Amino acid sequence: TDGGNTVDPSLVSVFARVKDPKDAPYVRDEILKTFAALRTRLLDAQRVSDAKSNARYSFLRTLDNTNTIANLLANYAQFERSPDTINKYYRTLATITPAGIQATANKYFTDANLVVTTLSKDPLPEAITKAPANASLAQSADGGTSTANIPFITQKSALPNVMMKLLFTTGSANDPQGKEGLAALSASMISEAGSRAMRIDEINKALYPIAGTFRNQVDKEMTTFTGVINRDNWEKFFNVVLPQLVTPGLRDEDFHRIKDLQLSYLKQDLRGNNDEELGKEELQNIVFAGTPYGHTVAGTIAGIQSITLDDVRDFMARNYTRSNVVVGLSGDDSDALVSALKTQLAQLPAGIGAPKRIADLSPINGHQPSGLEVEIVQKNTIATGISLGRPIAITRQDPDFAALNLARSWLGEHRASSGHLYNRIREVRGLNYGDYSYIEYFNRPGFQFFPSPNIGRRSQLFEVWVRPVVPVNAQMALRIALFEVQKLIDNGISKEDFDRSRDYLMKNVYLQTANQNQRLGYALDSWWFGIPEYTESMRSRYAKLTRDDVNRAIRKYFSAKDLNVVIVTKDAEALRNQLTADGFSQITYDAPKPELADEDKVIGAYKLNILPEKIRIVPVDEVFAK
Repeated sequence: TDGGNTVDPSLVSVFARVKDPKDAPYVRDEILKTFAALRTRLLDAQRVSDAKSNARYSFLRTLDNTNTIANLLANYAQFERSPDTINKYYRTLATITPAGIQATANKYFTDANLVVTTLSKDPLPEAITKAPANASLAQSADGGTSTANIPFITQKSALPNVMMKLLFTTGSANDPQGKEGLAALSASMISEAGSRAMRIDEINKALYPIAGTFRNQVDKEMTTFTGVINRDNWEKFFNVVLPQLVTPGLRDEDFHRIKDLQLSYLKQDLRGNNDEELGKEELQNIVFAGTPYGHTVAGTIAGIQSITLDDVRDFMARNYTRSNVVVGLSGDDSDALVSALKTQLAQLPAGIGAPKRIADLSPINGHQPSGLEVEIVQKNTIATGISLGRPIAITRQDPDFAALNLARSWLGEHRASSGHLYNRIREVRGLNYGDYSYIEYFNRPGFQFFPSPNIGRRSQLFEVWVRPVVPVNAQMALRIALFEVQKLIDNGISKEDFDRSRDYLMKNVYLQTANQNQRLGYALDSWWFGIPEYTESMRSRYAKLTRDDVNRAIRKYFSAKDLNVVIVTKDAEALRNQLTADGFSQITYDAPKPELADEDKVIGAYKLNILPEKIRIVPVDEVFAK
């Protein structure tokens, strides 16, 4: 659902994705019945009270950093040019009654105001062409006692939000062969399914009035369950969500629902709807093929299809144990809260040993390419996206990490206009939306400016992401990216750029840890990497850096010659022929740019030297298949 929050009139919208086209009219009508019922029946007073309570606590939970507070003030000030609008809104919210909701529904949720849109590749049933009237819908709408010895990392503060992170040192690297996706599916069966005592709909209903959230994030080495609640309601929250972990329901209907969602994510969201992340994930798979990192965290289509509920039970019993968890706590927690959490977690299986850090694990050795090795993913798409990279044996605890991170930032800070690649490809040439570089995996790149915590990995990539360009400029965009990387390797970073980048990173590290989730998450990451507190330790390392340190690291770890390249495009054969021919790239501009003519001639003739046998075409349906 989406209600809008603008001065001008907006839409109250409900969106639904339907697996089977024949079910579309039923799903539409069930949604419309809910609106019709609001017109004819008073809502339960407790439900309205719970909704108001949820709104208040949800709002308070966001006030943990200055950036969010500033945005909230701006959001509300637009209406009456006053920050007091926030107080007026919540005073008004407190007066809302079931009768007021019914009156509003009758005023706005009318047949005349309704718009229904559908989008489908396949034909839909004839019934979808005409929505039923409100009047017809309204009629049908009526019809453990011990204490677990578990490591705790605490960040005590005055924040009324209590955040709990349960970090299990397991992830998709622990997926059994042929069961790729088991770690992700198992985590979802905890946070998105019920406990033995409560179904997931009952859990959601119980958490609604207190605005409690319980989410999972799975990566290669880490599975993190994050719970957030106001300090007033922690006891009720723990009693609802912790049984999801210690006594999961493991119902067959939840298993099939979540399994279908995971398959849909791979097929529709990642492979079908997101060319950019498709290329980035396939690059990871190619570089780490044959290793525990050789499949995307969500798994493979064949792997997910082969998973049974017994597989989930077995994974949970082996991995979600007391010996495999580290707890992070942040906010205004109490001794009683900590004691209750330890008592609940004591119900987990004991396990063996202790949580494994990076120092306890063997290295993951990715494929080191020789020359440019290209995979072209053939997909019916209008643009061409490019991802390129190579494995690097550098992670946060390594002495060269700070130097390499400064070089990365100068070359292409994620979603920032300060990066060199961004300037040369987007700003001066207007070829695409952005161009960035990485030395650590960046999840959800299209949805956030800062990397998520709790994605610690034993091995990483030096990676360049060229966001989609028009196909005619694909070869030239690749050439520009490689030309600029090679220029950096040959010439190094200038003293002026070094000073400016270091000053930027000294401040940016505070933005990386600006909110409660980031601060607590980075504290857990620092435990895993075996380094001091992230913010101050990184500032200390940046302060000691020299330009020579950075240029030495660039020459040692970056390359513009030996890289894996993944390109997602429609006409794969034409692009392969173009790359093999290695002829001059004539760039196509929307408007002439004579000031770039000389540079474009040099870059257009820059030799890629890609051997024909090192270019392969893969149909998109084969990506993530097995």
